[in-house]
Amino acid sequence: MSYGDGLYGTLLFGDTAAPPEPPDVMPPDLMAYLPAYWHGIRDMVELQSTLAEELGISIASASDLAAQFYVSTATWGLAHWEREFGLATDPSMSYEWRREIIFAKLRGHGTVTKQMLIGVAAAFSGGEVDVLEYPDEYRFVIQFIGVLGVPANLAGFMAMLDQIKPAHLSVSFLYTYTTWDMVSDLTWQEAGTRTWGQLRTYGGG
Repeated sequence: MSYGDGLYGTLLFGDTAAPPEPPDVMPPDLMAYLPAYWHGIRDMVELQSTLAEELGISIASASDLAAQFYVSTATWGLAHWEREFGLATDPSMSYEWRREIIFAKLRGHGTVTKQMLIGVAAAFSGGEVDVLEYPDEYRFVIQFIGVLGVPANLAGFMAMLDQIKPAHLSVSFLYTYTTWDMVSDLTWQEAGTRTWGQLRTYGGG
């Protein structure tokens, strides 16, 4: 991602759609770099304190800016990534949720293959995924193996899938739920503290 190439001319003056968050500032101790005889002069101490505060802001801002160049660490910069890929920006969604969509978009470039679909689905679900193909029926099935129940961001995944899959293919989903063997370690009292939905996605342990 290039700030010079990707963002120039795309932000309007006064645009406040995704303002940067204030970075955590840790001012350095500049007095530690000065000879001891300066430590007793109040004007020098105040000057170095002011300089240290400004330097701390600069260091924190530079680190925060560098984080925006990587999807896995970007925060306010996610809006720029979304703009770059033509994705809708929804600040009400969590950073993790938005990163999943961007990662899936990154993995979704190129010819659609089974492995590419597995990679995109894994980016959303965070677990093992398999793709079952039925070419004669013009459909395929995405099976979530490593995550119990319905993945949290299934709606976002379905929207992404519509953008990358061939239009003539339909898609359906298979989910993994708890088997009786997986809940055998629970007592009736422990099971009674859980809802039916929680039991269906109980992973044991």
